[in-house]
Amino acid sequence: MPSDSPTAERAALVGLVTGARRNLDTGLDELAGLAEAAGAIVVLRMQQERARPDSATFIGSGKVAQLAAACAELEVDVVIVDNELTPGQLGHLAEKLACKVLDRTQLILDIFARRARTREGRLQVELAQLKYLLPRLAGSGTALSRLGGGIGTRGPGETKLETDRRRIRMRIQAVAEQIEQVRRRRGQLRERRQKQSVPTVALVGYTNAGKTTLFNRLTSAHAVTSDALFVTLDPLVRRVRLPDRRELLVSDTVGFIDRLPHALVAAFRATLEEVAEADLVLHVIDVASPEQARHRAAVRRVLEEVGASEVPTLDVHNKIDLVDGDERMRLQSRVPAAVPVSARTGEGVEALLRTVAEELALDTQRVTVRLAGASEADRRQVARIYQVGRVVSHVTGEGGVVIEADVPRRFLDRLAPLNVREDFLDAH
Repeated sequence: MPSDSPTAERAALVGLVTGARRNLDTGLDELAGLAEAAGAIVVLRMQQERARPDSATFIGSGKVAQLAAACAELEVDVVIVDNELTPGQLGHLAEKLACKVLDRTQLILDIFARRARTREGRLQVELAQLKYLLPRLAGSGTALSRLGGGIGTRGPGETKLETDRRRIRMRIQAVAEQIEQVRRRRGQLRERRQKQSVPTVALVGYTNAGKTTLFNRLTSAHAVTSDALFVTLDPLVRRVRLPDRRELLVSDTVGFIDRLPHALVAAFRATLEEVAEADLVLHVIDVASPEQARHRAAVRRVLEEVGASEVPTLDVHNKIDLVDGDERMRLQSRVPAAVPVSARTGEGVEALLRTVAEELALDTQRVTVRLAGASEADRRQVARIYQVGRVVSHVTGEGGVVIEADVPRRFLDRLAPLNVREDFLDAH
């Protein structure tokens, strides 16, 4: 929803339709959603059709003059361009339009900065902003005193620009080191979960596809949901019990978007490693969106970039309650393996859980475990089998306990610890 603040900036949106994008571009609706998520009111939209961007002004001098007149008439505060601009293009446009000019990357970075709540999220956004700013310092006049400074920071004979660049590089290094510490901690947590043999499922999807609503539905959590873009930046992990009593962990991740800035993908790599290390990825797709094909492709590109393209993936057709019966049939025929659900109403969620259980069960083996049953270690072993496996039978007799169960293969070597007497494992 547009901001109703009396101080909200009035925004003009500018798009360029080139030969490469002519069949893909459907207007500036997504950019408008981004602008509104940043707190702006969109008062003007303008698109230019060219074979290629103008090297100086991106849209050409004639269109710039037309845009300047429209901005003056509508009292525009900020012009937002639906592409990443070069430093020269940004400078020329700001000079000719006599107002602030942002490109798509700057806008997305601003939204991420507004939405980050945890220290980790803020560090990741700051790193992306610094990497974006560094090559664009020349002529920007950016005040960087907040990044450091004081006695000993200025080298002899340095210009302010050189000093600013040096200080940004130092800050990039410091933030990157802190994020690396986060990455190591996440790795340790993942190793602990793997030792416990708890499967992990990661929710991914285009921003506003309904991932967090589905996450809440699956986990009975109460994470904040909204129609605004990029509401979830800080990852959430919760435990879920499947119908067959097995437990798994579900993680909600940041929403992807077409042309997601590379600096953001790099900065959020520590978070997105959760996806690459998952046992199963649920790709949540808004089937009510006319742009679902483009959204699917954008998500696949980001998954490839973070090294998660080889993780088993299950398509989840969300918002099925918003499409008619004929469209449902078409979707089912095009992607028969996808699971249709409505995270909002709960339709199809039980079927999704069954499918997830089946997908994760592909990596299980039927075993028979015999335990003396008298020691505390035995009791822990029984509890662990129930936690990570699907128990087929459990017989207690004078000779001890005999359990037949389907358990993950990665758990097999832990079923017969050496310090438990009379244990042995029959795998068949």
